[in-house]
Amino acid sequence: MHKSKNKAAIRLGIFSVMALLLIGIAVCGSLLAPYDPLASDYTIPLSPPDALHLCGTDKLGRDVLSRILCGAGSSFFLTFVMAALVTVIGTVVGMVAGYAGGLTDSILMRCMDILLAFPGSVFAIAVTGIIGVGIFNTVAALALVWWTKYARLVRSMTVSLKDRDFVWQARFGGASESKILLCCILPEVLPQVVTMAAMDIGNMMISLAGLSFLGLASQPPAPEWGYMLYESRQYMQTAPWMMIFPGIALLVTVMVFNLLGDSVRDVLDPKN
Repeated sequence: MHKSKNKAAIRLGIFSVMALLLIGIAVCGSLLAPYDPLASDYTIPLSPPDALHLCGTDKLGRDVLSRILCGAGSSFFLTFVMAALVTVIGTVVGMVAGYAGGLTDSILMRCMDILLAFPGSVFAIAVTGIIGVGIFNTVAALALVWWTKYARLVRSMTVSLKDRDFVWQARFGGASESKILLCCILPEVLPQVVTMAAMDIGNMMISLAGLSFLGLASQPPAPEWGYMLYESRQYMQTAPWMMIFPGIALLVTVMVFNLLGDSVRDVLDPKN
């Protein structure tokens, strides 16, 4: 058990460093970019990778590497905003439903069942079509789908925790319901929520990139990985580097955060 915990802690440290490195690149992307990501040069459109443009140029002569570096900040920021939204909403709704029980629990659970009845991506596309195309509208639409799994997890944990001895002791001590939720229930459910959020970061980024690829999120000329893939789809044969390099950036980022999430789960899992 101790050996597995130590190995999990080592993996967590390695992937944490890699994730922090990627976040650092995203934050400093505009400083690291060799060119202006929005500057067009019509003398070198669809130029292949060379010494001046390591990842080539796009149809407008914009440097692909610069757009990848500057687009990383947008992709990371939107992903973390979405993760924060779904964890907060899901945790609050799940704790309220599980602790209150009765009619409140039934109403909230039926709302979750309705949302879960639709395929997530299809529902997000429909919501985006209703409220309008835009990056923050897309984040809101995806958050409307993703929070339900967090609420279900937190609700089930809250139901099992609300009758534990330490909760009854808090009640007998005169603690209010809100204080019990914040001081007794929340610390118990938070590790599981953090673990799930860490494991979902990569999937959230893929979902955002997928809707950007469909033209429902980022709008030109903003550099964003999903929209860069959307722009490059018609040049797959003539200028494949337009799709290859943003795809590699997205693949590496998703892999690192998925492995980080697995490592967090292994470290926090009491069975290991």
